[in-house]
Amino acid sequence: MSNTTPTFTSDAKHAPVTSTGKNTIADGVVEKVAGIAAREVPGVHDLGNAGARAIGAIRNAINAQDRGQGVKVEVGEKQVAADIIIVAEYPVELQKVADDVRRSVSDAIGTVVGMEVTEVNVTVSDVFIPSDDDNDDDTESRVQ
Repeated sequence: MSNTTPTFTSDAKHAPVTSTGKNTIADGVVEKVAGIAAREVPGVHDLGNAGARAIGAIRNAINAQDRGQGVKVEVGEKQVAADIIIVAEYPVELQKVADDVRRSVSDAIGTVVGMEVTEVNVTVSDVFIPSDDDNDDDTESRVQ
């Protein structure tokens, strides 16, 4: 009889899954994935309605951005439905931006989360006009 101890090696990359169980992906994770995908679409300035964006500005100031802002998801066992509220940049074609957001969010959820997307509803709640944020002191005042 040999006095050698058997060696066990583990290669998790190639090990077959032999146990059963349930994977759960939190709604907040799916919202973040959808929010990131929506923000990457050209023509999207921000996500959320005015109240959510005001809270988002405070979060940004303290370096705690909410990537799921403006996104609401319903997550089932195998399927996801999402509602996205966007602020579009002027003068983009709103229908095209909404379609692009729908496609981007659907692709991201399918790829990253690995779930089927049943629907993505996009609401354009506002249009961002760059001149609205300009605070030029060089302009003449209309009143004295």
